[in-house]
Amino acid sequence: MSSDTGLFPASLISAEMSSCLPANYSLRPLQQSDFRTGFLDVLRVLTTVGDVTEDQWTERYEWMRSRNMSGPGSGEYFILVIWDGARVVGAGTLVVERKFIHDLGLVGHIEDIAVAKDQQGKKLGLRMIQALDSLADQVGCYKSILDCSEANEGFYVKCGYKRAGLQMAHYYDAARSSKV
Repeated sequence: MSSDTGLFPASLISAEMSSCLPANYSLRPLQQSDFRTGFLDVLRVLTTVGDVTEDQWTERYEWMRSRNMSGPGSGEYFILVIWDGARVVGAGTLVVERKFIHDLGLVGHIEDIAVAKDQQGKKLGLRMIQALDSLADQVGCYKSILDCSEANEGFYVKCGYKRAGLQMAHYYDAARSSKV
């Protein structure tokens, strides 16, 4: 598999969203080669990543990519990155859930929004959310939802989201979560 093969077809990314980025920045699908271009470092701004080897990365990347290549309307994992010409400086994920309700509707779950510390303040997080929203609409989702801390609620309100309930969580053994 070529390291330049995107996780999903780049044609799904809105050209309008890309044009809103600073000069020389671009939006693109995660690539297998992003293991070496800062993707995991960007995620470390958000949370613990762990010591992921390149073999582990490749196995997970190929598994996700296989879920996106079954034909039109089959995508499940859409990870976008913001590229500054030299490295990944922003990341965000859209996971598509298939429902029985709403006429077999699709719901987008926005996850893992992160921007490198030295790139914050450039509206890259806003652009990532807008791009993921556009992508969710493009693949047929009837809504997108996300979870955030109360400290980040204001940011997501500025992005067009509104409080719509209460999130609950039940955490399991951390050792198991890394093997899923």
